[in-house]
Amino acid sequence: NINATEQHNMNGVKTGSPSPLGASKCIIDGQQGINFALFSANAAQIELCLFDKNGVEKRFLMQCGDNQIWHCWIEIAVGTQYGYRVYPKNDEKSDRTLAHQKSNPQKLMLDPYAKAVVGKPDLSSAAKREWFLLTDERDNAHLAPKAVIIDEDFDWENDEHPQTPWSETILYELHVKGFSKLREDLPEEIRGTYQALTHPTMIAYLQDLGVTAVELLPINYYIDEPHLQGKKLHDYWGYNPLAMFAVESRYAVTNNPLNEFKAMVKALHKGGIEVILDVVFNHTAEGEEDYPTFSQRGIDDRSYYWRDENGNYLNWTGCGNLLNLSGEHTRCWVVDCLKYWVEECHVDGFRFDLATALGRDSPGYNPQAQLFQDIINEPTLKNTKLISEPWDIGPFGYQLGNFPMYFAEWNDRYRDDMCRFWLWKSGELGAFAERFAGSSDLFKRGERRPHTTVNFITAHDGFTLRDLVSYNNKHNEANGEWNRDGRNENYSYNHGIEGDSHTLEPEYQSAVEKSRIFSSKALLNSLLLSNGTPMLLAGDEFANTQFGNNNVYCQDNQISWLKWNEFNQEVYNNVKQTIAWRKKIQSLINDQWWTDANVRWLTVNAEQMNNNDWHNRDIKAMQVMLDEQWLLLINAKAELQVFSLPEGKWMMPEGIYSNNQIWEKTIEVADLSLCLLQNIS
Repeated sequence: NINATEQHNMNGVKTGSPSPLGASKCIIDGQQGINFALFSANAAQIELCLFDKNGVEKRFLMQCGDNQIWHCWIEIAVGTQYGYRVYPKNDEKSDRTLAHQKSNPQKLMLDPYAKAVVGKPDLSSAAKREWFLLTDERDNAHLAPKAVIIDEDFDWENDEHPQTPWSETILYELHVKGFSKLREDLPEEIRGTYQALTHPTMIAYLQDLGVTAVELLPINYYIDEPHLQGKKLHDYWGYNPLAMFAVESRYAVTNNPLNEFKAMVKALHKGGIEVILDVVFNHTAEGEEDYPTFSQRGIDDRSYYWRDENGNYLNWTGCGNLLNLSGEHTRCWVVDCLKYWVEECHVDGFRFDLATALGRDSPGYNPQAQLFQDIINEPTLKNTKLISEPWDIGPFGYQLGNFPMYFAEWNDRYRDDMCRFWLWKSGELGAFAERFAGSSDLFKRGERRPHTTVNFITAHDGFTLRDLVSYNNKHNEANGEWNRDGRNENYSYNHGIEGDSHTLEPEYQSAVEKSRIFSSKALLNSLLLSNGTPMLLAGDEFANTQFGNNNVYCQDNQISWLKWNEFNQEVYNNVKQTIAWRKKIQSLINDQWWTDANVRWLTVNAEQMNNNDWHNRDIKAMQVMLDEQWLLLINAKAELQVFSLPEGKWMMPEGIYSNNQIWEKTIEVADLSLCLLQNIS
C-alpha cells in the first residue's frame, strides 16, 4: 500500500497547505484543486483516500507540517468521496497491541471538517458493529461513512440578517421534520423537510404567530445510536452528531441538502425570522471507548476526548464520552464550525447543548475558559445570538447564571417555579415574582441584562404544554425502556383524569377541558409577559400532544410530529394576541431590570405587598402593575377571585379577550388564570 501511495504522489499530488483545515478549493500553479488538511498529533502517517463512483479507492500520502497538521493538494472533481487512514505512532514505553491502539489504518476515518457525508452505518447487531471497532483487523472502507467534495456556491441575492434585538426576540423551538410532516396543506413531497420551512404557508404562520426566531433542533449529520438500531428505532432529535459541518440529509428532498438548507435560511430571513441552530459540542456519536469508531477517536483520541487519571473516558454527558475543548486544535474546530454556519449559511445564532462542557478546561468548569474567549474574540460571531443549556451531568455541572455575559441561558428554574406555582398551586408568590421579573437572583451580575434568561415552560426534552396539564406521570413505554427514561420531576397536573378526557361524560369532560385550557393560558401568558426572552415549544400554541411521552428522542413518528388536525384555535388566539401585546409593554422590551419606578406588586385589595403577604402561601393571588399602564391579575386559586383595582379605567386589551367592558372598582377573575388589563384613563 505504501509503495502504491508513493506512486500516486509522484503522479501530481502537491504538498498543499496546512490551512484551512478540511477540504477546500485551492488554485496552485494555475490549476483548480482541493486542499486537504487534517490535524492529528497521534499519527505516524496519514493517507488521503479517494473513492470514485464505483467505490474504487486510491490512496495518497499526506505531508506533516507545523502543529501536527497533515496536508496535500490534488485536482479532483466535485462529488468525489474521501476519508483518511491513520497509522499510529509506535509507543516505545509499552508493547501496545492493536487492541490498545487508538488508530487503525484498516478503518476509514471521516473528516471532522466534512461539509457533506454519505452513508449511515448499520450498527443494528454486534456483528455489524464489529466492523467499526478499532480492534477489528478487517478493512471497512466499503461500509464507513465518507465525506464528499461539494459545490458550496449559492446565490444569496440580497439576503440580510434580521438582527432582531434581544429585547424583542421571541424564540420558537422546532424540529424540522416534526414541524411540517403532518401539514396536509403542503405538497406531500416537501412535508418534513427544509423546503417546507421555505413554503409561504409556513412563513406566514410564523409571522402571524409573532415569533421572531426559530431555534432548530440539530440539523448536523448524525447517526442512530446502536441500541436504537437494535430496537428498529431512530434518533429523532439528532443529538448524536458525527459531522458538525455537514447538513443532515434526511430532511432534504434533493441530493443537495446544503443548498436546501441555505434556501430555507434565505426564505426565513426574507420573512423577518432569524435562524438559530442547536449544536452539540459536548460529545460525539463515537460513544464509549470500546464502541464503534468513525472519526475523532481514530484520528487523535487523546486530543479530542477527556480521560480520568486512570485513562478511562469521562462520561459527563451521559452519551459515553466528553469532548476535550481545552486544547488549541479542538477549540479551533469549534470556532471554525461556528464561523462556517454564520459565514456560509447565514445563520443568526446557536444554542449549545450541555454547554457546561464548553468551559471544562481542567476538566473542571471555568467561566473564563479559553474557548469562551476564542468565541467572543472571533469577529464573525460578534452579532450572533449565543444560548447555553447551562448544565451537564459531571461534577459541578449545573452552572445556571454562571456563563459569560454574552450568553443567554436556558432557565430551568423559571420552568419549575412557574409549573409549581400554577399546577401544584405552591402559593410561593416570591418565587413567582422573582421568575416573572427576570430572575435577577441568577442573572443580575455586572452588565448582564434580563434578556439573558431564556424563559420556558416546555422544551423538546419533557412534556408538551398540553401534556403538562393532562398527565400526572410520564408515559414513555413506546421507547422500549420500561418507562424508566425521561424526566421524573415534571410538576404537571392532569386536572382529574390521566390523559384523554373524551371517555368521560360530556359534562365532566367539559369541566376538565375548561380547566386544562385555563391552566395552559395561565402558563403561556406568564411566559409571554415575563421579563426576559420567552421561548415557545412548537405546537404549544395550539395544544399539541405527545400522548404523555416526555422523552420522544427516539419517536420519529406521529407521537412526536405536530398534530395540525387537532389545532386548538382558542389557545392559538390567546398566544398570538399576547405576543402582540407583549411587544407594546415598555417594561418587557427595554431590556432593563424592574425597579419601583416601573413595577408595583399589589395584593388582591390593590395594596402594596408586605413581608407577610409574600410569605403567605394561602393567598395564591396578586396584582402586578407595569408602567402604570398595564395590570396583570394573577389567580392561582381553584376558585374565583375578586380583585379590587388600582385607580384608573381598566379594559382588557382588544384582541386578547372579546369583552370590551371597562372596570374601575373590582373584577372577578376565574381560577387558574392570568388576566391582562390596560389603563385607558
